[in-house]
Amino acid sequence: MPIFYDTHAHLDYPDFAKELPQVISRSAAAGIAKIITIGTDLDSSRRALEIAGQFPNVFAAVGWHPSEAAGAPEDWRPGLRDLARHPKVVALGETGLDYHHLPSGKPGFTAADDEQYKQKQIRLFRQHLEVAAEFGLNCIIHQRASLEDTLAQLQPFARQVRGVFHCFADDAATMWRVLELGSLVSFTGILTFKNGQNVRNTLAATPLGRFMLETDCPYLAPVPYRGQRCEPAHVKEISEVAAQTKGCSTEELSAATCAAAEEFFQKLTPN
Repeated sequence: MPIFYDTHAHLDYPDFAKELPQVISRSAAAGIAKIITIGTDLDSSRRALEIAGQFPNVFAAVGWHPSEAAGAPEDWRPGLRDLARHPKVVALGETGLDYHHLPSGKPGFTAADDEQYKQKQIRLFRQHLEVAAEFGLNCIIHQRASLEDTLAQLQPFARQVRGVFHCFADDAATMWRVLELGSLVSFTGILTFKNGQNVRNTLAATPLGRFMLETDCPYLAPVPYRGQRCEPAHVKEISEVAAQTKGCSTEELSAATCAAAEEFFQKLTPN
């Protein structure tokens, strides 16, 4: 059975609290050899580290999600450094920029509030990049309705820090802009959706070795589980559609995506 990794899961979410050992067991049975669980703020990152400590095949990324930026300290770097020292931390994130829901969409807020919100996200993203450069780690990047600003912030760090643009759903031209910075993209269960042809088109244009697979669970369960809770075992269904889209075997896809993950998340493999 081909082996795959789930490079982006949220195992600390309440959705998994009652049966986490079973979820991990099902993933192993489906050939998902390693899982990276992702922090979204301080408490979430701490929980991710606790989970990674419990399961040998689970690793962690620590960070503060841009949509939660309002609750982040002005200087997150000291706390992030403390978390990043953990031996099972393989990347920083989830970080990046998200301008999809701006304050002005709510009563009483203005464009000035939007700008303040964006600047807080930018400062937080830059702090992740700075600490990543210090620690020799890469970043898991969330980008929504913020492409130009996200690329502009990453570009000065491109020689030191690579990013993986997770849950990638943009077009091939955008994919090439990401790859030109030395970064990667990652695809989710959206690949399997009836209305996901645009994402399949982008995957078809993405070279083997330059992308990874993920679930973003508990979200975005692939067909035939759409509408249910997603879990790491579902990378199997994602991989089958990805291989069909790329015109390769699942064995070839396994080799390419696992190698890409091991190169990007260098602490996934023993020294």
